[in-house]
Amino acid sequence: MDGLMSEHDWLAERFETHRTHLRAVAYRMLGSLSEADDAVQEAWLRLSRSEVSGVENLGGWLTTVVARVCLNMLRSRNSRREEPLGVHVPDPVVSRVDGGDPEHEALLADSVGLALLVVLDTLAPAERLAFVLHDMFTVPFDEIAPIVGRSLTAARQLASRARRRVRQAAPAPDADLTRQREVVDAFFAASRDGDFAALVAVLDPDVVLRSDGGVVRPGVSMVVRGATAVAEQALTATRLSPFVRPALVNAAAGVVVAPRGRPVFVMGFTVRNGKIVEIDVLADPARLRQLDLAAWAD
Repeated sequence: MDGLMSEHDWLAERFETHRTHLRAVAYRMLGSLSEADDAVQEAWLRLSRSEVSGVENLGGWLTTVVARVCLNMLRSRNSRREEPLGVHVPDPVVSRVDGGDPEHEALLADSVGLALLVVLDTLAPAERLAFVLHDMFTVPFDEIAPIVGRSLTAARQLASRARRRVRQAAPAPDADLTRQREVVDAFFAASRDGDFAALVAVLDPDVVLRSDGGVVRPGVSMVVRGATAVAEQALTATRLSPFVRPALVNAAAGVVVAPRGRPVFVMGFTVRNGKIVEIDVLADPARLRQLDLAAWAD
């Protein structure tokens, strides 16, 4: 028994060295923090039931297991949808502006923004897997092909289609976080002052506001397009301005809106060429409760 226990402990210790990487893979695959944790836990259960003494690359083995679990979860998710998905904002990773959260920093090591996750949600499950594994984690296609049940050439084509979609719909945001924050601060200053012209000035003409759970009315999701329409929407929420607190949302400038210390919105901003091109708002109370927002709930 002692020998079995020590072997189990040894295996658990090895698994823990890979957990952060596996969670990062699963988060990009699923866009959900809770589902990513479920996928990682399933990988541990499979590992604990498997004979892996002959496995030379345990990290690679575990990455493949997590990828297969996520692929099944994505396919199951799609099959449950009787109609096209409406507005859905992926789970944001929310951190303090001073950073200092190693777990969050590891999860977002290559800065996967909400805008990118929104685009990944539009991909077919096999396309998403091929893109995430190859383009984000440099897994070779000869390892990806068996997971998706395709030939090597077909696996490459899956990633290529996904890559084109990402480049078209989610161009890289400005890298300067300080400049991002200045633009976001200007947005809220204009909203607070009721300055419509100043609001429009910080918005890209084709800006998209995506709200999951409602900004104006609780439970009502919506997409608003264009600088004029988004500026008008912002002016309807000026009463919330005193409760806006800066945050990092997926390693980019964002805010948590917390009246009386109760977080009601998480807002992520995508800034490109000094203009806001996307605003992603999570306002679903049930999903907000699943996030770690203790730093803003005081």
